[in-house]
Amino acid sequence: MSRAAALVTGGASGIGRAAALRLASAGWDVAINYSRSEQRAAETLRELEAAGGRHLALRADVSDDAAVAALCTAVTDAYGRLDALVNNAGTTSHTPPDDLDGADLADWDRVFAVNVRGLFCVTRACAPALRAAGGSVVNVASIVGLRPGPQPLAYAASKAAVVSLTRTLSRVLAPQVRVNAVAPGWIAGEWMERTLGENYERLMERRAAWTPMQRNVTVADVAESIFSLITSNPFVTGETIVIDGGYAATT
Repeated sequence: MSRAAALVTGGASGIGRAAALRLASAGWDVAINYSRSEQRAAETLRELEAAGGRHLALRADVSDDAAVAALCTAVTDAYGRLDALVNNAGTTSHTPPDDLDGADLADWDRVFAVNVRGLFCVTRACAPALRAAGGSVVNVASIVGLRPGPQPLAYAASKAAVVSLTRTLSRVLAPQVRVNAVAPGWIAGEWMERTLGENYERLMERRAAWTPMQRNVTVADVAESIFSLITSNPFVTGETIVIDGGYAATT
């Protein structure tokens, strides 16, 4: 019997890398997709291979429908199946959230092209294989897609669109495929370091103190929730799971 197979977009680093490694550790074959991070993708691929199994690192811009079709064909040709899709590929702009006049529309369009159009393109291309396998899709949203936060407007709006698409796709792909999303809070690490700049240590420490679990979320926490949504919860679909240690629920 062939091993279960997954595709993780944006899988070279961060949440994508953590999710890919979690799946590989459980005996899955994993294809990671990347757009520009070739060196990091190669490093993640080596880590995956150390876990055993057959793994791939495939380059494609998820907003390019033709490239996405080729990506999904490469995955299904290699594995003969596709049991899970993790839509993690994402980008952001660097305009402060309160700077309406400074928002660059080209940046806005690029954020939506990757975060929203890309998610749709990859899901649509993979839908036949996922339906055949009775598979699962997990989209990576964000807490700022559900409530305001210190993220650029384009990013926050795109993640709200991810939440909406998750609900819609859960109906469109039912009953064969479950579609859910995760919405992480402030994740300790390089993404928030870039977002918060010199205020990173101070603000993250304060955030942890106000969180019932008394720490900030990690990529490993998010990966574990993604893995659970893929492999368990057989009657859960259309949901967005907040992963923030209870912060949003209690503040």
